[in-house]
Amino acid sequence: MRRIDAIGIGFGIFVAGGLAYILLRLVGIDSSEAGIWSQVLLFVGLIGWLLTYAFRAVGKKMTYHKQREQYEEAYLQKRLEELTPEELAKIQAEIEQQEQSQV
Repeated sequence: MRRIDAIGIGFGIFVAGGLAYILLRLVGIDSSEAGIWSQVLLFVGLIGWLLTYAFRAVGKKMTYHKQREQYEEAYLQKRLEELTPEELAKIQAEIEQQEQSQV
């Protein structure tokens, strides 16, 4: 996430809180109650976001993990393409030998 994205999200949350307050005032709730309820909505939204973040972090579904997996796959694919046919045959023979010894 870029810095401008974080600033935009923060500003959007600030505006959403103000809009919630204004909407609650238009519905007829007095200013102190409207302020409390807009803060409650912000708090519930924050807790919800934290829970989704925690689930993504624990499940390793975050952008960093995906980028790292893609990099590792691309690196291994490049290394595999650089192998000579003799080296590739040798590695395949070693893998087959390991598979037979495990069975």
